[in-house]
Amino acid sequence: MENKDFKIFIDFDGTITKVDVGSAIFEKFGEPDAVADVIERYLNDSITAKECWLLLCDSVKELDRAEFDKYIESFEIDPTFHDFIKYCSENKFEHYVLSDGFDYYINKIFKREKLENLKFYSNKLLIDGNNKLMPLFPYLDEESKSSANCKHNHIINHSSDEEFTVYIGDGVSDKETAQFCDFIFAKDDLLKFCERERITFFPYRNFHDVIKRLDDLRTKKRLKKRHRASLKRHEVYLRG
Repeated sequence: MENKDFKIFIDFDGTITKVDVGSAIFEKFGEPDAVADVIERYLNDSITAKECWLLLCDSVKELDRAEFDKYIESFEIDPTFHDFIKYCSENKFEHYVLSDGFDYYINKIFKREKLENLKFYSNKLLIDGNNKLMPLFPYLDEESKSSANCKHNHIINHSSDEEFTVYIGDGVSDKETAQFCDFIFAKDDLLKFCERERITFFPYRNFHDVIKRLDDLRTKKRLKKRHRASLKRHEVYLRG
C-alpha cells in the first residue's frame, strides 16, 4: 500500500477521552450556577475561550487537591486510541495532540495510559499555595476566539503544503481549527458545525473508524488537498 504523507492532529477532551474532562472538573468543583452560565455564554460565542477558562477557574472557591487529582484519574480514554497511536507509528505518520484544556490533567491521564511520549500542546494550569487554580495561555492568539490554545498555529507550524493534514475532533474549540486541514474527522458539536457550514468531513465513532478511512485514502492514486483549507492557511501566511 502506498504511503501518503499525512500529518495528524487530534483533539483531547471528548475525542481521546470519553467525556470532556475540562468541563466535567469545573461542573464538579466550581459553583454550579456560575459554571452553567459561563459555559452557555461560551457556547453562544458571547465570550472567548480564554475568558471562559478564567471565569471557570474563578468559580472554584475551595479546592481539595487530593480529591481533584483522584477525580481526574477517574476519566477513561477511548480504548481504540492505543491502536490508533500504534497505527500512526507503524506508518510513520507524525501526530500531535492539540487541546484547549489543561496540561495538568492531560499529563496525569497520559502517564496512567503509558502515553507520556505523545507530543501535545495545551493551556497550562497551576495550583497555588492557597489551592487556587491559575490558568496560563502560552499559545494564545487573539485572532482565535474559540480556543485559547491556538490550534491552527500548531497545525501550520508542524505541516507543509506538500503534506496532507488530518484533524480529529468533536467540539466547539475545534470549529476554527478543523477548517485548516485537508481531511476532517468529526463527531458531536464539530460534526454539527461542519454540516451547518457545509464543510466536507468524515463522521466517526472511534479511532478504528479513523484507521479504516485513512487506509482508504492511502489507496487512492491521487489525493486532492481541500481548497478551503489551503485558502485559510494562506490567509494566516499573509497576516503573519
